[in-house]
Amino acid sequence: MKLIQRIGYYLGGFSMGLIILAFFLNGKKTSCSYGPESRVLKNITTKKLVYTDLSREAFKKTSIDTNGIRTILKQGDINFSEGNPRNKPCGIYIVEAELNNQNVLFTIE
Repeated sequence: MKLIQRIGYYLGGFSMGLIILAFFLNGKKTSCSYGPESRVLKNITTKKLVYTDLSREAFKKTSIDTNGIRTILKQGDINFSEGNPRNKPCGIYIVEAELNNQNVLFTIE
């Protein structure tokens, strides 16, 4: 079998596999969150958010609403060095983001 034929078979099978994947994953909320930061943010966004009284007062001063919080949790960066992710029973994470030209820092437990 010549090299051109091998490349042709490979590309044919690869393209069929891509078409099958596109067919099965079309319309589903799938994501590739392999990095530690994206896994933590995905885990946080799937849970119910409970705000403390202190954070409600801070939100009144900065006028951040629930949609702003969701945006920060989707686009924010986790600072693992300042947080304590191995804390028992649940880790403490620091999420940093910029919203409306303001630097925002969340402490999430």
